[in-house]
Amino acid sequence: MELQTAKGVRDIPSEEKIVKNKVVDTLKEVFEKYGFSPLETPILERYENLAAKFAAGEESDALKETFQLTDQGKRKLGLRFDLTVPLSRYIAMNPQLKMPFKRYEMGIVFRDGPIKIGRYREFTQMDIDTIGTNSMLADAEILATVQESFKQLKLDIIIKINNRKLLNGVLKQAGIKESEEAIIAIDKLDKIGKEGVVKELTERGYKNQQIETVFSLIKEGITLKQLNGKITDIEGKEGLVELEELFNYLTEMNVSQAVFDISLARGLAYYTGTAFEVFLKERAITSSLAGGGRYDKMIGGFAGGNREVPAVGISFGVATIMDALILKDKQIRKTVAQVYVIPIRTLTASLKIVQQLREKGIKADFDLTQRGMSKNLDYASALGIPYVLIIGEKELKEKKVLLRDMSSGEQNLLTINEVVSKLR
Repeated sequence: MELQTAKGVRDIPSEEKIVKNKVVDTLKEVFEKYGFSPLETPILERYENLAAKFAAGEESDALKETFQLTDQGKRKLGLRFDLTVPLSRYIAMNPQLKMPFKRYEMGIVFRDGPIKIGRYREFTQMDIDTIGTNSMLADAEILATVQESFKQLKLDIIIKINNRKLLNGVLKQAGIKESEEAIIAIDKLDKIGKEGVVKELTERGYKNQQIETVFSLIKEGITLKQLNGKITDIEGKEGLVELEELFNYLTEMNVSQAVFDISLARGLAYYTGTAFEVFLKERAITSSLAGGGRYDKMIGGFAGGNREVPAVGISFGVATIMDALILKDKQIRKTVAQVYVIPIRTLTASLKIVQQLREKGIKADFDLTQRGMSKNLDYASALGIPYVLIIGEKELKEKKVLLRDMSSGEQNLLTINEVVSKLR
């Protein structure tokens, strides 16, 4: 039997898992700094929840790419394709929650879609969401969290922002009333270009005049100020007002990496207002690193009664962010160890020292094979361990140890406390 993983999934080796943990830990720290609290929802959802028209929608790529299965009770289930639909279902099932409710969640999601660098069929997302307020302050706070998160990860990004109400207004002015199919096509503008979108809109039955009107407004570089005199639809004007308010707040919060992009659509049916997507400035990876927006109708749809429960959030693609960091960082570590301890005929004393280091919070590895110095140094170098601690009889007599910097080759005789201070 030839051993293989399932198509579109992968094992994550230690050197990549270290990067993943860095991403997760960094995002979690920033999320909590901004007042978001943790939540966990199930991987399995009832298929009708995922397929609801106020969730993914029948026409969305997300629903087409949903993994479906049936349990032993013949109930139709699906693997969640994002964390937003399960969150909305959770809020609808727990009406006693105090609002606004701010949460973050990390979890595995699934898409049975095409595979390329930065895109897999099983991947980890980390989300932040604010439920219970329609103020653009909530949107601004989320985007401030986004900017700081990528600043901490040392990735240079751009945050593209648009508003579904504005897009709906543009389409209605073009005589397109049922806008969802058109929005799904426009969402592909960055991938297939104007010609590709025009072709798709034509195939969907839209007239040349309608398509020309759409592209007279949806064009690169158009500003909110320029649109002010051109948008006549009431819903479109409402979207413009929300965007202007949002950008005013972003200016006050020093969110400088956010830009308006009229072509940004986000191809999920549940978006009702602002929409945003995060990309690397240098597009070594073309997939978005994060994306989200407002979905004010989904929770009310689950709760019944067609009432609106305002909600806004964003999902961070952990695997894509990992790929970006791995491409950026030339030196990949294969272990978390800060120091590798090599005893030279001092096994008992060295065991005590390595435990001392660990008790003081130093990530210390130890020679378990009692091999020679040369092989031990090669081992530490191959794993990318930054320091080696050599403990011989001579060093112990001086109540010191020899700390070797593996990058420079510099060696210093130090006390254990001095080693701890340096490694910290």
